[in-house]
Amino acid sequence: MTQKLVIIGNGMAPGRMLEHLLEQAPGRFDVTIFNAEPRVNYDRIMLSPVLSGEKDYEQIIIHGDGWYIRNGITLYKGHRIDAIDRVARTVTSAQGQTAPYDKLVIATGSTPLILPVPGHDLAGVLTYRDLDDVNAMLLAAQSRAKAVVIGGGLLGLEAAAGLQAQGMDVTVVHLMPTLMERQLDPAAGYLLQKAVEARGIKVLTKANTKAILGSNRVEGVALADGTVIPATLVVMAAGIRPNAAVARGAGLATNRGIVVDHGMRTSDPDILALGECVEVNGHVYGLVAPLYEMARVAAEQLAGNDEARFVHSDTPTKLKVTGIDVYSLGDFADGDDREEIVLRDASAGVYKRVILKDNRIIGTVLFGEVADGAWFNDLKRKAADISEMRDTLIFGQARQGTSAPDPTAAVAALPDDAEICGCNGVCKGRITGAITAKGLTSLDDVRAHTKASASCGSCTGLVEQLMALTLGDAYNRAAVQPMCACTDLGHDDVRRLIKARSLKSLAAVMQELEWKTSCGCAKCRPALNYYLVCDWPDEYADDYQSRFVNERVHANIQKDGTFSVVPRMWGGVTSAQELRAIADVVDKFAIPTVKVTGGQRIDMLGVRKEDLPAVWADLGKAGFVSGHAYAKGLRTVKTCVGTDWCRFGTQDSTGLGIRIEKFMWGSWTPAKVKMAVSGCPRNCAEATCKDVGVVCVDSGYEIHFAGAAGLDIKGTEVLGLVKTEDEALEHIVALVQMYREQGRYLERIYKWAKRVGVEEIRRQIMQDGEKRRAYWDRFVFSQKFAQVDPWSERASGKHKHEFHPMARVGFAQAAE
Repeated sequence: MTQKLVIIGNGMAPGRMLEHLLEQAPGRFDVTIFNAEPRVNYDRIMLSPVLSGEKDYEQIIIHGDGWYIRNGITLYKGHRIDAIDRVARTVTSAQGQTAPYDKLVIATGSTPLILPVPGHDLAGVLTYRDLDDVNAMLLAAQSRAKAVVIGGGLLGLEAAAGLQAQGMDVTVVHLMPTLMERQLDPAAGYLLQKAVEARGIKVLTKANTKAILGSNRVEGVALADGTVIPATLVVMAAGIRPNAAVARGAGLATNRGIVVDHGMRTSDPDILALGECVEVNGHVYGLVAPLYEMARVAAEQLAGNDEARFVHSDTPTKLKVTGIDVYSLGDFADGDDREEIVLRDASAGVYKRVILKDNRIIGTVLFGEVADGAWFNDLKRKAADISEMRDTLIFGQARQGTSAPDPTAAVAALPDDAEICGCNGVCKGRITGAITAKGLTSLDDVRAHTKASASCGSCTGLVEQLMALTLGDAYNRAAVQPMCACTDLGHDDVRRLIKARSLKSLAAVMQELEWKTSCGCAKCRPALNYYLVCDWPDEYADDYQSRFVNERVHANIQKDGTFSVVPRMWGGVTSAQELRAIADVVDKFAIPTVKVTGGQRIDMLGVRKEDLPAVWADLGKAGFVSGHAYAKGLRTVKTCVGTDWCRFGTQDSTGLGIRIEKFMWGSWTPAKVKMAVSGCPRNCAEATCKDVGVVCVDSGYEIHFAGAAGLDIKGTEVLGLVKTEDEALEHIVALVQMYREQGRYLERIYKWAKRVGVEEIRRQIMQDGEKRRAYWDRFVFSQKFAQVDPWSERASGKHKHEFHPMARVGFAQAAE
């Protein structure tokens, strides 16, 4: 029986709780939300980038209106709850809306502290807690006048940085001797103040606010020592307190916040609470990680798991101000029962401190270099004995086993005639000379002008050290986005090195490219698997364990743990025999839902995992192969009926679609690929929003590419017009092969095209016939190892690559 769940508050914590609850107990509750703010759920952590202008509101929305509609959730926006009637089991909003509940969740968050000084209620005095506050600050910032932020904690500094980015003259007033004194020790607080001031923000510490000056609106801030700071805007960021008023009014147990047990239950067993409004085991939380853990526990409790418990753990503190790196964790106070290891680099503005007790980390403070924060956190969480690494611990994870903390020291000592790049015979002096003389600032620039690191890539680290040595702070290696935490290399470098060094196995890649983990991760292994099979289709045996579960079992996993199966129907064309086979499978395996997809296929939803091998065996007997509806590969070629039946058709669109699909099926691509062929400009197959599309016209075939119709909506680019069907196939295949060879894993065609350039793609595919034919030839070669019937070939063992991507799968292993 469906129960009524009412939630008071619509912040990040209840939003995350609902996500978990909808996964664990779909349909169990009829959900109603009352939100005091007049909007949907958004990411409050991202308010600082909104204030600074780096993001806008739409970019930080977590759950848009459509999410609530799809999940059948009633959301009352701008409805503050004034009363909870625990006897009648109802809540009533300030607008008079009443809702009954079986279970109630209170997530009212926190309220900002307003210093009770004269003038605190003047116009121009704002707090910094929600989007309305940010919008008000952005409006005030248009004056480009003076602002005072009262409070030098996390929120205060983020507000100050945002207002300064908007052009205001900002002063931070802080009562304590150093900034962020709750999260940082005095040394790091000092460095933080220097960094904030270097951005043009004035900082006054040990400053006690006496009054806010002005008659009708803010004119300034007066301090206890007599200092007066002119201002047209004052932001109160002196702290927060749990918003427990509605719970207290309902007679629930409260202290600093709403008192809850480890299961997020209040003193009323039918009422739960979570987020910044609660107090659990004496703790009140303001950072997102513990709030999300509360959300998980509350969802499990509502789903029926009475054993779910919230367990306290220290959460790292990070400052969200671009260009200032701060990290702190745990207990960093002084004490006789502890010791510390400290590293300072005055010239670089780096400070590192690790606090130890019984040779175990209990606290960490990092400023300037924070990359090892997660490592220190892990050692602390595991209570690891660091005795063996004591001498090098402070240098971080990468320096364990070496006593040389300066990565450029060794290359700095080399003479100018020392060879750096053996492949191209490039010495140190030539590289540093080119950097200086030509103003080179990137690795690609150095490669282009000196050839160093342009071949096998084994000297890349040395070249980068030379760049850092020569350019100093002007060299920003962080411009390359690593493909994952296992490596510092980006996707492009990994692809280049796989080819340059002839790396033909996962083990070879990870060893030769110095992966930071033994086996990679769920992010890099599928990418490496793709790059290897794309570069060495005849030599590399696909590692199906490196593929996502959907790809391993040729089916899409659903939210209830069952799967959907989509057999391929070439060009969307089927027959009575195929339809009967599908119907027989549906009946035999009691598949609950059969649906026609947008790609002109039939989807069978609700297949049990243990039935997948038998389902595919029966479909295979009827001649079906996988539709790859789950794949990073060609999924569908949608068609209209064209000249076969349509009176407007100019070409045989159905025939061309089937030809393309049969020629290219089983090909693996960086991300999913959907195609369409429309028989005339009326475009019934919607070819102009696909990854690749063809619009047939009287004079031939107009080829389109780089469309999108998912999270992003984008019309296609026109590749060009060709006269014959053979030419259309050749150009499409060459285009896809170019994308296969250059696309980054999970990068859709439209994103790849934007990065590479539409004109460059047109040049290579439409104008350079030699390049186009080379792409065609490489695709045809790769298909020799991909386009094999997955069932009969697997059963007969004729193919050496039993688990080659997209075309074959080991069902016995996959079903385990």
